[in-house]
Amino acid sequence: MADKKNKQFKVNPTQGDKKKFNISWIYIAVLIIIFVIYISGDRQSNVNREIGWDKLQKVLVQKDYSKITVVNNEFAEITIKTDAIRRDTMYNDLVHTDGGMFSDNKTDLSKLNAIYIYKFVNYEDFRDQLKTVENQWIAQDTTDKALTELQKQEVIASDRINILSEKRRSLLSENMYFILYIAGIILLWVVFFRMMGRGAGAASGGIGNIFSVGRSKAKLYEKGKNVEVTFADVAGLEEAKVEVMEIVDFLKNPDKYTKLGGKIPKGALLVGPPGTGKTLLAKAVAGEAKVPFFSMSGSDFVEMFVGVGASRVRDLFANAKSKAPCIIFIDEIDAIGRARGKTLASGANDERENTLNQLLTEMDGFSTNAGVIILAATNRAEILDPALLRAGRFDRQIYVELPGVKERKAIFDVHMKNLKFNASEVNVEFLAKQTPGFSGADIANICNEAVLIAARHNNQTIGWQDFLDAIDRIVGGMEKKSKIITPNEKKRIAYHEAGHASVSWLREFANPLIKVTIVPRGQALGAAWYVPEERQITTKSQLTDQMISLLGGRASEEIIFGEVSTGALNDLERATKMAMSMITYYGLDSEIGNISYYDSSPEREYTIGKPYSEKTAQLIDKQVHDLIESIYQQAKELLLSHKDQLTQLAELLIEKEVIFREDVEQIFGPRQWEDNVEGIKDMVTN
Repeated sequence: MADKKNKQFKVNPTQGDKKKFNISWIYIAVLIIIFVIYISGDRQSNVNREIGWDKLQKVLVQKDYSKITVVNNEFAEITIKTDAIRRDTMYNDLVHTDGGMFSDNKTDLSKLNAIYIYKFVNYEDFRDQLKTVENQWIAQDTTDKALTELQKQEVIASDRINILSEKRRSLLSENMYFILYIAGIILLWVVFFRMMGRGAGAASGGIGNIFSVGRSKAKLYEKGKNVEVTFADVAGLEEAKVEVMEIVDFLKNPDKYTKLGGKIPKGALLVGPPGTGKTLLAKAVAGEAKVPFFSMSGSDFVEMFVGVGASRVRDLFANAKSKAPCIIFIDEIDAIGRARGKTLASGANDERENTLNQLLTEMDGFSTNAGVIILAATNRAEILDPALLRAGRFDRQIYVELPGVKERKAIFDVHMKNLKFNASEVNVEFLAKQTPGFSGADIANICNEAVLIAARHNNQTIGWQDFLDAIDRIVGGMEKKSKIITPNEKKRIAYHEAGHASVSWLREFANPLIKVTIVPRGQALGAAWYVPEERQITTKSQLTDQMISLLGGRASEEIIFGEVSTGALNDLERATKMAMSMITYYGLDSEIGNISYYDSSPEREYTIGKPYSEKTAQLIDKQVHDLIESIYQQAKELLLSHKDQLTQLAELLIEKEVIFREDVEQIFGPRQWEDNVEGIKDMVTN
């Protein structure tokens, strides 16, 4: 054992003689050079003070200066005589320095180079000021003196102030570009070698040096560490969780499947709209699987250097194979998985296609990837390359759809479990029913917005109205009560919204009404809130009633005011799109027939032109126009037959600005048809 220890800790005797060069000496040397250059540049006098013209004039009149030097035509340096400093207390500011006071010793003062600095605006003005002093001297020396003309000329010549001109440049400023150039080279050199020496023991994807640009950028989570999300935190994705949990179970208990001859799926693609929880589901897999988990985005493969994407793919799978069994998660895989050869610009996607080709090879090529499972997520599965979706690569596609009403309730429960609210007051079921089409991310946003609203009102708990206001805030935007609306505009808006509410109340398949408001929100000047019935299929009658409800606002304006306004822009847009879909997609028009021009294939992005002739296009335009006009007439006839109730509802809306379902029921009476959404009347509150 002793021999093994000696061998283990044996030191090469030559190693001690080698001295490792410390890069800090370069920094120190550069600083010393800059400092030496700096102090060797402008050599200033021992003591100098800046003065104004009044004091300078006294100095000149007394002739206490030894020389005047104009530097760069910017300022003047006036050197004071040593005798004058001893004689006159006016120069105490030169004697008393920041470091103390010079003694009266002759030797000390003789070493003192005392200078006054006078900064002038213009050299010519400064010269004129000096001439004034010269004239004082001449007048003093020539007055009341019996001097000959020649002697006067000599006195005048001697009283002239001599000025020395000096062009002074700092050595530092002269060599600044050279210094910066050298410093830049040193900096690049230091950074270059530091990057080369970094990352020797770093994990995959953590290396930042220039030679590791082809390394994978995937983040590694070792056996679920640093990931606290589990399947219990994922609500409303029961079907998707079943399929994903099967993969996790295979990793935990492989014998359960292999003894029957089964093979682990090589890949699973999570497909669904944004915000439905695809990435959250992947995090739950990382937290549950207890195996190494590599996570990265599809854009992490993209780089400006040629071949980097393919190199990162190879490095990713090499690291994954070394830690198998493991999971690789690629978010937004459409960044590299687009169908090949679909771009109009030739050669524009060569690098991306090379990356995709390498990914296809690694997923199912000659090399085996035993124990490596790939999860990927995308919002646009239709644009992915078919070779990526075939069996053997992504064996299964897991659809993560928008949650239904029961799933939304479960999502609300997850996000509200840490919130302080009155459980007896807040009806979670109604919140779920009032948020059709909302994703999990939208519901999380509603809960957070309710917290902000409650805090804004200094409430101790989150109230029922806070949740309702949060939904209104996200759907319609912030209330803009400060927006200036004239009485005529307010009246028109009230009748417009009353038209929507009236038609929806009088049509069987219109969405159940919740409330109507004429308080501006976002871009809308008024709005009506409904609880849409969630259907898997929709009939022509149901679509027609929805369009009649959309056009009820404009119909009400025409009936009451005799003309229409621009306030129905959003209604017309939605009605036109619905009519176009009915005719061109769903085959609900007798003239066009049972034909659909909808194309779900990914090639439709690159299709130029319409999939039908010009004659058919004209017929489609005519049918869309006739359908919308027919529905508009139905809305007008319906409102004309209930004009009195329409007027009462509009006047009540002008008075209250916000009315609810029970207000409409008091005017129109109970609705003839039962709403499919249970308990709306009990859930809506003032």
